[in-house]
Amino acid sequence: MNLLRKKTVEDFRVSVKKSGLKKGLSSLDLAALGIGSMVGTGVFVSIGQGAQLAGPAVIISFTVAAITSALCALTYSELATMFPVAGSTYSYCYVAFGEIIAWIIGWNLMLEYLVSGAAVASGWSGTFVGVLKTYGINLPHQLTNSPLAGGIVDLPSIIIVGIITWVLYIGVTQSSKVNDIIVVIKVSVILIFIFIGMTHVNPANYHPFAPYGFKGVMSGAAIIFFAFIGFDAVSTGAEETANPKRDVPIGLAICLVTVIILYIATAAILTGMVPFKSIDLNNALPSALARVGINWGSALVGVGAIIGMISTILVILYGQIRIFMVMARDGLLPNVFSKVNDKHKTPGMCTVITGIVTAVICGFLPLEVIIDLCNIGTLSAFLFVSIGVIVLRKTMPDVERKFKCPGVPFTPILTVIFCVYLMLNLPSVTWIRFAVWTGAGILVYFMYGMRHSVLNDRKPTLDKNKN
Repeated sequence: MNLLRKKTVEDFRVSVKKSGLKKGLSSLDLAALGIGSMVGTGVFVSIGQGAQLAGPAVIISFTVAAITSALCALTYSELATMFPVAGSTYSYCYVAFGEIIAWIIGWNLMLEYLVSGAAVASGWSGTFVGVLKTYGINLPHQLTNSPLAGGIVDLPSIIIVGIITWVLYIGVTQSSKVNDIIVVIKVSVILIFIFIGMTHVNPANYHPFAPYGFKGVMSGAAIIFFAFIGFDAVSTGAEETANPKRDVPIGLAICLVTVIILYIATAAILTGMVPFKSIDLNNALPSALARVGINWGSALVGVGAIIGMISTILVILYGQIRIFMVMARDGLLPNVFSKVNDKHKTPGMCTVITGIVTAVICGFLPLEVIIDLCNIGTLSAFLFVSIGVIVLRKTMPDVERKFKCPGVPFTPILTVIFCVYLMLNLPSVTWIRFAVWTGAGILVYFMYGMRHSVLNDRKPTLDKNKN
């Protein structure tokens, strides 16, 4: 059996026609999906972690991560206009490299989305509980912490995942409207932080600028990259976009430009307001405002963080559901994941299952030991997408590309270099866990996916087309 068998352009066209998904998203909706996914945990949590590794030079760390993401976005835009289907990286790798590589990428994307979704839900729970404490409301420890953290269940995280799962179940148009509103709120809150913080910057806090040197800056960039995870959700929604060949590149551009400006400005203000060693890792922005006596601003940003992480969870779960759906449609996962609800035109059962799995993870399991896997899984996917652009320029030169990545092959090669370098700056234990997860995925493929792949039945169709 050919493990590198590939899908064709016609395969994509047929699957899109049969999907039954509602096409109601615009370029602005896609941009909001990306911003909703990216602007959340990254700016409220990872910014403090990055500062501990890089000092005030975390500004440069953000810039390096931003450049990597922008390069990736260029390659994503070309492939998304070639194959405007759900599934994002998984779908692109299926046509560029073949089934086994696509499976591995899809399997690792599951890890990225499920773990990061559960992590954000847990972070939301912690922030929510913290805000309530400031108002004298103390929820029971047993109901706000996982068993290994001394509790019984993290109930707030389960509740928020349940609510978001319901929103996604009733329809992508409705969920995108919810996300659009939340994105406006949290971007406004971050802008408030920037403008207030500008008046409380102490230049002395920028010295020393890079206390841990170049290595510290790059280690910070490897962690900070988590803040940029999520823009690929834009291409994941291509199949539900009215004009994907136009809207996907525009959505990606709006999303990344907005986020890059917000992140770098926030990092510059935060490290100017607070000595980097004093930044609160779990509550960076609100605590910075409280430190300079702006308690109302601290409360406002804290509430904004809670609201902001809601949209992050929404987009992450949205992306995971579409990955499940497409892999099931290809026969690599059970068919139940690909069925579209007749009433709401959404993958109903897949949505429910994804919500349950995420709720179990965030409610009962500690996530600290595996959170770095989000970064390495995502970077590996971006690496293959970049290589895929070069491969498809050679193997499918005649397929229409509404957007062409500039500077091929140099731009994709540069993207690969950036991705590999950031991956090498992650802890060695992350690589071990990544290898174990990938090995388990390969086992699942040989036990189920290889035998049930729809490509097993494709040969008669190909023979017919030749006649």
